[in-house]
Amino acid sequence: MTRTRPGLRRLAAAMLVGAGLFSAGIAPTHAAEIVVKDATGRDVGVTDTRRIVSIGGSVTEILYALGLDARVIAVDTTSIHPPSALQDKPNVGYMRQLSPEGILAMSPSLVLALDGSGPPEALTVLRAAKVPFVQVPDRFTPTGILDKIRLVAAAAGEPSRGECLASAVAQELAAVARQPRPASRPLRVLFVLSFVNERAMVAGRDTAADGIIRMAGAENAMADLAGYKPVGDEAIIAAKPDVVLMMERPGQAFTADAVLSRPAFAMTPAGAGKAFVSMNGQYLLGFGPRTALAVRDLAERLAAFGDTAAKPASETPPASGSPPVADTMAVRHDAALEACLK
Repeated sequence: MTRTRPGLRRLAAAMLVGAGLFSAGIAPTHAAEIVVKDATGRDVGVTDTRRIVSIGGSVTEILYALGLDARVIAVDTTSIHPPSALQDKPNVGYMRQLSPEGILAMSPSLVLALDGSGPPEALTVLRAAKVPFVQVPDRFTPTGILDKIRLVAAAAGEPSRGECLASAVAQELAAVARQPRPASRPLRVLFVLSFVNERAMVAGRDTAADGIIRMAGAENAMADLAGYKPVGDEAIIAAKPDVVLMMERPGQAFTADAVLSRPAFAMTPAGAGKAFVSMNGQYLLGFGPRTALAVRDLAERLAAFGDTAAKPASETPPASGSPPVADTMAVRHDAALEACLK
């Protein structure tokens, strides 16, 4: 009798599940097939949305905001909001290092993966597995956020909830865009992703960091570059950033003093003014339902370093009987999400 190696047996079983060839299959939840066009331009048909694998922090956040958390059977490591997602759901790994075997072994009826997931060979296997695989676009603009919400909702069979959520987020983004900015020139912001061999990995154009900086009314000090690139001291000095922006990383020493005391940074306006901002990475760069709040918060933090900055809203005394001004938008945001679920 021929014996099959255990690893091959597991992969074969996963592929059978992915192909929908198991006898006790899940019955469709929709009378008619849902067809959506994903980030690659493919038309993807979906008939069952009860077992969703969600890959990408903003995709998971959207599903939870739509009230579909009970349908999510697994997430990736970037799905850190809400915290219960990664705490309560099985983890299929990092979105850029996916294992098709691990994903298909979850017996999903739908896989939603944020653009940028990989590696490419893993996506090829997932697309061929017969389980509907929808690649979700990730564009770093207000319109990109709304399109992402609508696509995720449509693929999950909840277009009405998606339209409600998109409308609420659109209103928040418009309100933030109308907020007055400091009267002087826009601040030049340098986003530093990390330090590699003592070289700063910075954000150029066509990045989430570039998008959020622009939405906050500032300029990307490295807009001449494309993507994330390591740069030397000369480039840091020449960029003349007014503010250095980084992601918060627990346990890492990316403090204002640690960064701005580096010789090149010390020679910039940001170094001279001790202008340093750090924010939660998923909140800052997620481009999901909370992005308007992140833009508001970033704009306030940047305004503190402007020469005509007004006092941040969080320091403005609230009217009698009202919640703190800094929380008003968040309260309205939560209320809008709840309204979309009714």
